[in-house]
Order: sequence, then C-alpha cells, then structure tokens
Amino acid sequence: MSARVEIYTRDFCGYCTRAMALLAKKGVEVIEYRAGDDPEKRREMIQRSHGTTYPQIFINGRHVGGSDDIHDLDYDGKLDPLLAETAAA
Repeated sequence: MSARVEIYTRDFCGYCTRAMALLAKKGVEVIEYRAGDDPEKRREMIQRSHGTTYPQIFINGRHVGGSDDIHDLDYDGKLDPLLAETAAA
C-alpha cells in the first residue's frame, strides 16, 4: 500500500482506535494528528473535512470520512484500491 493516509484523532476515542486498528491490519503507515488537545490541529481538521467528530481520515488528500466510513469502504471492497493508489509527490 502506498497511499498517504492522514488521520485526526483524540485521546480515549473508541472510533479512533477502531479506525487505526483497521489501517494497521491493512499494513498502512498512518500520519496521525492528535487534534483533541491541539486547538490549531482541530481547526485544521474542521477546515479540511468540515467535520467536527473524531476521527477524520484522508487518503491522498481526499477526505474519506470517519471510522464507520472506512469500515464501510472496506466491507464494499473499495478501501484497498484507495490505499493502493500512489500518493502524489
């Protein structure tokens, strides 16, 4: 898998843990932004995703949603192709 995967998380978030576990199972290297206690990162997350809940996940700069969304993508067989896309330089 060679996609650039970014995830905004917060501490003690079950959805964040679940999303990170799925991505780890897929062997994905994740760039994690711990935005829960960082107001600047939280503002960045909201600006990029228009979402206020955690986690917010991006694959190659494209917002794909949160934990339930990537699990749905995985169930539908659409997550692996996204993760296989090469990140733009």
